[in-house]
Amino acid sequence: MAKLFFRYGSMNSGKTALLLQAAYNYEERGMKVVVFKPSVDSKGEKCIVSRIGLKRKVDHLIKRDEDVLEYVKEKDLDVNCIFIDEAQFLTRKQVDQLMHIVVEYNIPVICYGLRTDFLTNGFEGSTRLLEIAHKIKEMKTICKCGRKAMFNLRKINGVPVFDGNQVAIDGKDAITYEALCPNCYYKYQK
Repeated sequence: MAKLFFRYGSMNSGKTALLLQAAYNYEERGMKVVVFKPSVDSKGEKCIVSRIGLKRKVDHLIKRDEDVLEYVKEKDLDVNCIFIDEAQFLTRKQVDQLMHIVVEYNIPVICYGLRTDFLTNGFEGSTRLLEIAHKIKEMKTICKCGRKAMFNLRKINGVPVFDGNQVAIDGKDAITYEALCPNCYYKYQK
């Protein structure tokens, strides 16, 4: 029986690299996969890009108002697995549609993404995945102090910020993120 998986972690926990490795493993065994990402993630344009340099063209960019279940029906996808990068950007409704794909088509769907934003608030897609996924796994990374990183500090032009839109992808300003443990994260707020 197929399952809906959610693999989450803070920035730099290797989520995209693991997605690429898993997709490669399926294909190496002669299985077909498709790789999706939400269109709001403009980093890498039509590719998913790991910070360690791995890269792959996506098969489809999911628009914010798109019905993912309808897309799978229309394309009559004959695949062994669907992979989704940056799943935090999905809507609640799209996550529910992924569950329908798992149930109706018996296709495993493996989602990778952040659990929380730079203010430690849940993303809509991640929250729904935490509520309904069959299997949930945390991808761990460490803070600069050596503790487990759980939070993502946003920096604009090197300066930590604690306000702004939930989604900010590098544009005119240099937007970066740093994975931190709660102790180090809260030190920046003082």
